[in-house]
Amino acid sequence: MRQILFLLILFTLTACQQETSTETTEPGTDALDATVEVAESTEVVVEPAFSLADSLAGRSEADRARDAGRKPAAVIEFLGIEPGMTVLDLFAASGWYTEVLSHAVGADGTVYAQNPGFMLSMRDGANDKAMAARLAASTLGNIQRIDREITDLGLTAESLDAALMALNFHDVYNSAGAEAAGGLLNAVYDALKPGGVLGLIDHVGIAENDNAALHRIEKSKVLEVVQLTSFSVESESTLLSNLADDHSSGVFGPDIRGQTDRFLLRLKK
Repeated sequence: MRQILFLLILFTLTACQQETSTETTEPGTDALDATVEVAESTEVVVEPAFSLADSLAGRSEADRARDAGRKPAAVIEFLGIEPGMTVLDLFAASGWYTEVLSHAVGADGTVYAQNPGFMLSMRDGANDKAMAARLAASTLGNIQRIDREITDLGLTAESLDAALMALNFHDVYNSAGAEAAGGLLNAVYDALKPGGVLGLIDHVGIAENDNAALHRIEKSKVLEVVQLTSFSVESESTLLSNLADDHSSGVFGPDIRGQTDRFLLRLKK
């Protein structure tokens, strides 16, 4: 009797399992029949952050040889010059800083390389030739030459984001005096947008020396000229300081050339 009862229970369970396994449901009414949709993956392209140091690494070996003494990426960061800006390189000479600025503002920016007549004609036109060669080799195409005097730049008022004058302010001051140097700053001031910045870099001179002969200038003299203008000194940096320079040698001397003690000022409109 027990065997018959056991067989009946086994038969019933088997039938239920078969019924469950063969049961069908309407599409969309049961999770077992639902279609699992896999969304197409959308690839997100993240542009790498701009690195001025990496960009500057692509310059010529001759240009890069001066980087240790001039620290271009750090100077540009201190001045706040960024991609897309319109900037002016004053007394650009052969264009070393012009090239740095070109990389700093990128293809969407503009660099005006200004040279007065005397800089283009000196040393049998060496600066003129060097600038022409630099522009011909430029890969960014964002440099425009301005072969004009500082008082006649030909730029629209308040069109510049920033300007840089590196290692030449002393020439104007020492040869033409404070008034002429102030006129130079005023011309740049007019061309800068409100909030625009002018960077000044020059060789440090000390009072007891003949700075005109050494191609140097006292920082205090520069600050006196700035006070004659509407510029304010926003900040200054010791990035280019060199305590090994005793300020007694001419800046072109083989023992100090490229390694002079320099001040770096950030003037703001």
